[in-house]
Amino acid sequence: MDLKEVFDKFEDEYRHFDHVTDRLSERPDLHAFLLLDRLLPGKKGNMVAAAQHDKIWLDTDCERLAEVATEEDILTLVRCGVRYDDDVESLAMFA
Repeated sequence: MDLKEVFDKFEDEYRHFDHVTDRLSERPDLHAFLLLDRLLPGKKGNMVAAAQHDKIWLDTDCERLAEVATEEDILTLVRCGVRYDDDVESLAMFA
């Protein structure tokens, strides 16, 4: 799966957390973190890898994510406010 392509495909759903069913949390950011942890288990340390101004980057292996995530998983992440930052090939969120 091409992550950037799938994230771009769902850009109209960006931050529409009200469309998410089977929530792991009522907080969109926490739901996204828990979903990523389920998709990529075993990672130690913090989910937030870096922050600058009002943007955070997530400590996620995008290559592994592309192998295991479904388009529905990516749609859910987009609805939680997760974006694919192709400048640094990482997942990011605005605070």
